[in-house]
This record gives sequence, structure tokens and C-alpha cells, in this order.
Amino acid sequence: MHACILTPTMNTLLQLQCSTPAQTMLKTTVTSPNLEKKKKKKGWCSCGCTECDDPNVPHDYFEAVLDYINDMLMGEEDELMNKSSMYHDCSALQATEKSFYDVLAQTQPTFPDQSEYVCDPVMIRVSLRGKKNRQPPECDHEQHRRSNKVAGGLGDEEELMKTEVMTMIDKLLLCPGSVEVGLHDELACCPFDNPVNPSNLLAEKQRRKRVNPVKEIVDLKILLTHCAQAVSSNNKLAVENLLEKIRKHSSPRGDSDERLAHYLADALEARFAGTGMDLYTNLASSKINACDIVKAYQVYVSACPFKKMSNIYANKMIGNLARGSPKLHIIDFGILYGFQWPCLIQGLSARPGGPPSLRITGIDFPQPGFRPAERVEETGLRLADYCKRFNVPFEYHAIAKPWDSVKIEDLQINNDEILVVNCLYRLRNVFDETVLGTVDCPRESVLKLIKSTKPDLFIHGVVNGSYNAPFFLTRFREAYFNFSVLFDMFEAALHREDEERLLFEKEVIGREVINVIACEGTKRIERPETYKQWQVRNERAGFKVVPMNRDIMKEVKAKVKIGFHKDFMVDNDGDWMVQGWKGRVIYAISSWKTA
Repeated sequence: MHACILTPTMNTLLQLQCSTPAQTMLKTTVTSPNLEKKKKKKGWCSCGCTECDDPNVPHDYFEAVLDYINDMLMGEEDELMNKSSMYHDCSALQATEKSFYDVLAQTQPTFPDQSEYVCDPVMIRVSLRGKKNRQPPECDHEQHRRSNKVAGGLGDEEELMKTEVMTMIDKLLLCPGSVEVGLHDELACCPFDNPVNPSNLLAEKQRRKRVNPVKEIVDLKILLTHCAQAVSSNNKLAVENLLEKIRKHSSPRGDSDERLAHYLADALEARFAGTGMDLYTNLASSKINACDIVKAYQVYVSACPFKKMSNIYANKMIGNLARGSPKLHIIDFGILYGFQWPCLIQGLSARPGGPPSLRITGIDFPQPGFRPAERVEETGLRLADYCKRFNVPFEYHAIAKPWDSVKIEDLQINNDEILVVNCLYRLRNVFDETVLGTVDCPRESVLKLIKSTKPDLFIHGVVNGSYNAPFFLTRFREAYFNFSVLFDMFEAALHREDEERLLFEKEVIGREVINVIACEGTKRIERPETYKQWQVRNERAGFKVVPMNRDIMKEVKAKVKIGFHKDFMVDNDGDWMVQGWKGRVIYAISSWKTA
């Protein structure tokens, strides 16, 4: 295995070991040595530690993610514009693959052996335009079909393209009205200050009242519940009548109740017609290019703090653990695009005594086609490019196969390294006992595999949901309650006319609703459990919970209170950091060690 030993190209911005108390950081003002034209800005340290006193550290948590997504879009635009969402592809393949093999009464398929993919600096070639020409060794004989633009016509078109992409990134990661303050610079304007002005919302409601002076009032929850009961009892006449009434009073552009009713009606109709899997795979196969992904992500990060706070918690736990260690190995189950790691890489680069040798094993479900590991390998290339910028020695190993089929030999664990297993919010897509029985439960197999690695730290994030019941009506009621919280959250955070909100609700939440309501058996891959159920699973697998870091908890609470809507909540429950909306826990994250 050849490691990527990379050289520095810019000054480091983040630091792992700091000493300023969290409460004093509210008043901290710092400057960035790399941005000479920028004025002082306020913010939080997110360098992978709990506290900070370095006046040269810009306390903007997603500064590194901004660079990462910028490089990803500007360097691979032609490729990403023609590729669908990585998550959509792997989830669709997982569902269709299982149902297909169930029909044939065969065992779980085996994918081609995925040899380790170690990043080689030679494979990262950057042209003058900033595009990365990445050609895997096994495909050297193939010609890459790319259109070459005439040099004389690049100027205006390329400049316009870059401006549009940068504008999108600014919307994603910068606060409204300022290009100098990061989105997560909580002391600056909050994302909820500008997008949702109460007076504007009131005027909007008054306009709707004038346009529709008379409107029939219905209880959509009751209608949907009755419709679910009719679907369950196969009452065709009642289903058709109720769906007609629900659609009359629902819309993907209405209020939160109307939007939820719209997607639930689609799911109920698909379940009754027996076309749930077809609808789900059709949605999954719809091509969502990189720009659409950024727009959807923009809505998500601007509307809620869940992902941001989870990454802060995880990276700081890892940073504290790896302090002083020469080698760090992270096994990431569900790596996707690797958005979690740029901030940690940037922080490790500034560690006193130099950065450790970083090795990441990226694991995800296989993609359709003859190269199931292609997307996971591409994530490694992007992370390698980032490590090169910050002089962090880097190795990457890509694994694309069903998680319960991963063997400990595949992980290539060394005894002289700090080992961290990271799995945030993706174990819900691994089947439980209700699908394959208690003997061959994939969910238990993955936990046993993680236990067998004897990690120094296991960071586990879960979607807190109880809509995994085998009985349809019970699952429908729980799903209604869960998804109503999400739509209510967006209603408070974003304008109804926001096209990016509509995109996120359709492509992310809408797809999940279809899978939960309209799919059964191995076709249903959305199977969340509550964090208390995961507590039992983890303990049964041989883990013990790590006590909550009070400083991290205090800091995260302060960030959510200062930077986000008042109805967002974060708390400590049994050493789980729970996050939610109006008292309803939506996400939970905790750290574990072997017992």
C-alpha cells in the first residue's frame, strides 16, 4: 500500500488543542491571516477541540466544508452534472437487489471483489481550469468522452459559470447579507432572522385569505388516518373517495399539513395499487446533478442545526482522542461524499508537533453498474486532494458492499494506530430481525464486526424514529407524527415559495415517505429505531457508553440557542446528545467503547 504523502499549499487555519473557556468565546473576535482583505469576524472554534485561544483561528465551523464543496463543484462539474445522487443510487439498488433475489429464492448476491483504493498523487491531475482528470488504473485503455470547448470562447461563459456556482456556495455556507461571515458564525445574523420575517409571513397569509375568502375546513390527519385504514382493509371505494378529498386540500406548495398530506397521499395510493417499489425506484433513478444536491443541502443546513452539531460533536471527540498520536485510522460506515472530514483534516494539520498519518476506510452500499465502488473511490480522491493542501499524510481504502458482508480482514487494522469507527445516521438502512430473523440479522452482524475491531472510540448517530413497526397502521401513525415534525420545522424556517425547500421535501423526505408507507419486506430500507433501542443493541453487542463531554455539550447548546430558531432543542439524555424540534427528539449521537 502506498500512502499519499502530501505537501502544504496554504496556511493552516484550525488548531486541535486550545484553552479558552466556551463561555468567553461568545465575545471572541478573530482575524484570518490568509484573508488579508477581510475584516475581523466573530464565531466559534470548531477545529476539533473543545476550547480555543488562538487569535489567528477563524471560528467558522464550515470554512473547510466550503472549500471542499467548492473544489468538488468547480473541479468535477462536468462529471457531477451528469451523475445522480450517490445516496439515491445506493438505496435504490439495495432495495431492488434484495427484492430481486428474494423472488429467485437465492442467497444474497456477491459483488465483484473491491481491491483497496489508495490515493496516489499521480492520479490527481489538476488542469489550468481547476478540473481534476481522474482516470482509474483499470480504465486507462478507455477513452473518456468529454467535450472540449474552444479556448477563445471560454472567457465569458466560464466566468458566468463560476459566478453562479460561487453564488450557490455562498447561499449554502454564508449568512444572508454578508460574504465575510460563515453560516455557522452564530454571533452574526441567524439563518432564521432574514428568511422568515413574521410580518412578511402575516402579509402572505392575509393575501391568501383575500384570494380564497371561502375555503372548506377539513382535518387532514383524520382523513389520512381513515384512508390508511381503508387501504389496510382493501376498501377500494373508500380509498378512492378519501384520496380525492385529500388531494383537493393538499399541495406540495401549501402549508406544512398540506405538504405532508400530499406526499402521504402519494404513498397510500402507491401502496393500494401495489406500485410502491416502482414509484420509489423511479424517484431514486431521477437524475439529480451536483447543483441540485447543493441546493437541497443548502435548505437543510440553513433550516436546522442537526448535521452541523453532530459533526462538531464527532470531530471534537476524535480530535481529543487523537491528540499526540502519530497514526489515526477512521472507519466510516456510510461515508457518502465525505462532507464530515474536511474540518477534521484542517484541524489535524495544525496540531502541535505536526499532523498524524491519517487513514480513512470509507464504506458504503454499492452503486448500480459494473463499478459498484466508483463513487466511494471518488470520495477518497477528493479527500486526498484536501489532505494534500494541508500536508496531512493520507491513505484511503474504499469498500462498497452490503455492510453485513464486510469482514474484519477487509478493514486492514494495525495495532499501532488510534482506531475510530464512525457511523452517523445510516444504520437505519441495514435490515433488522423483522426481515431476516434473529439468526442472520444484518444489523447485529455490523455491530459485532465493529466490536471485533476493538475501536478506541465508536461514534454512533441515529435517526430517532419508531416508524419501523411490522404492522402497517401502527407504522403509519408513527410516520405521520415523525414527518409532521419535519414539515413543521421547515414551515417555521423557510418561505413556502422557496424552490430549494420544495426540492428537498420532494427528493429526500418524499422518497422516504414512499419507502416507509408503500414498501414492505426487503423493499423497505428505511427502518429507524429509537436511540433507547439502539442503547440496548449496543450494550448487547458488548459496548459501554462513554460519558458525555460536558464542555462539548455546553458549547453545542450555546450554538443552537444563539444561532437557530428557539424551538430547536439539544440535550443530554443518558450520555446521548439528543437534538429535536419542539421537544420531539429527531436525532441522537453518542460515543462508545468496548466493555
